[in-house]
Amino acid sequence: MGRLTVLYDADCPLCVHLRHWLLRQRQLVPLDLVPAGSQQARRLFPALDHAATLREITVIGDRGQVYRETSAWIVCLWALADHRAKAHWLSTPAGQPFARMTVLAAAKWREALKGPGQEDGHGGDGRCGDGRCEAPGPPG
Repeated sequence: MGRLTVLYDADCPLCVHLRHWLLRQRQLVPLDLVPAGSQQARRLFPALDHAATLREITVIGDRGQVYRETSAWIVCLWALADHRAKAHWLSTPAGQPFARMTVLAAAKWREALKGPGQEDGHGGDGRCGDGRCEAPGPPG
C-alpha cells in the first residue's frame, strides 16, 4: 500500500483534532486527509456512500480498499511509524476489544460534542451538503 485517504468530519472538533494529530506524526504510508462529504471526496470516490462517511471514519487505500470504523482507525495507526506495532496488536484477537471500545468511546464523545439535531455531521446548516466543505487550518 503506497497511500491512504482518510475521510473525516470537518465539523467535528474531535475529528479535526485527530486530523491535526495524524498530520504531526511520522508517516510510513502517506495520509491524505479529506473532509468527508466534500466536493473533493465526491470527485475522488464517486461510488462511495458519502452520507455514511459523515457518520463513521472511512479510509480508502490506493488500490480501492475501504476501511470503516475500527478497521479504519487501525489502518491509520498502521500507517504511522511510532504506532505500527500497536496497530498490529489491536488487530489481534487480544487487541480487538480494546480497539472497538476506543472507537465506541470516541463515537459517544463525538455525539455529545455535536448535541441534539446535528446527526448529519453538519449541524443542519448544509455547509457540506453543497459539496463545499473546507478543511480547517491547524490550531493556533
